Amino acid sequence: MTSNSSAPLHEPSAPAAIIVQDLHVHRGGMPVLDGLSLAVPSGLIVGLLGPSGSGKTTLMRSIVGVQLVKSGTIEVLGRPAGSAELRRRVGYVTQQASVYDDLTVRQNLVYFRRVLGAPASDVARVIERTDLGSVERRLVGTLSGGQRSRVSLATALLGSPELLVLDEPTVGLDPVLRVELWNMFRTLAADGTTLLVSSHVMDEAKRCDRLLLMRDGALLADDTVHGVLEVTGTDDVETAFLRLIERGEPDLRPRDADEEASR
Repeated sequence: MTSNSSAPLHEPSAPAAIIVQDLHVHRGGMPVLDGLSLAVPSGLIVGLLGPSGSGKTTLMRSIVGVQLVKSGTIEVLGRPAGSAELRRRVGYVTQQASVYDDLTVRQNLVYFRRVLGAPASDVARVIERTDLGSVERRLVGTLSGGQRSRVSLATALLGSPELLVLDEPTVGLDPVLRVELWNMFRTLAADGTTLLVSSHVMDEAKRCDRLLLMRDGALLADDTVHGVLEVTGTDDVETAFLRLIERGEPDLRPRDADEEASR
């Protein structure tokens, strides 16, 4: 595994919602993340892309405070990752739908609303936000994969979190449903929410404001889509990713929005 403990931290014009410094995580005695450093700017959709097994889920679990880390620091919204006060400020959607099949959509949301201590009015708000009104009284176990993904997202939106951490939310969905979810993500970002969205589908990269490309627990690139394509001399992210692997060295020269706009 390539260690990138000396990788420079991202210094965008927007304040960072997440700052990871020299993060080491071992699982089964083997390093999964080996000196990872990065930052996620606020108010943007940041895509965390890489093949299965690259460490994306481990990184996300570390950010939300449910992963045991060996060393390093993670700051989320100005507080240490996993702090109790972040419970209402951070929404987390796992790869598997984290809702109850034997409850209706509304019953799931009422339950999680009570756990979070969110306002009662939040249930109706997130149902409308995720377009679940037509199925809110159906058992979650009877819903399609896309609808179940929306229910998981709806639970994460309870309490109006400032940061959403979404672990491969579009996996297994057909192209139409994927587009609908990404449109919803764009609306959330426009309202000021920061989204960290992982995927192994490289064509989803163009829907992100910034990219973090990972392989084998190391960061290959931290840049805008345009920046990644320009640095690698390609016109699609999948080819760019392959070229970064061929080089064998991470490209960690982050560009902020002002630099991007000046091109």
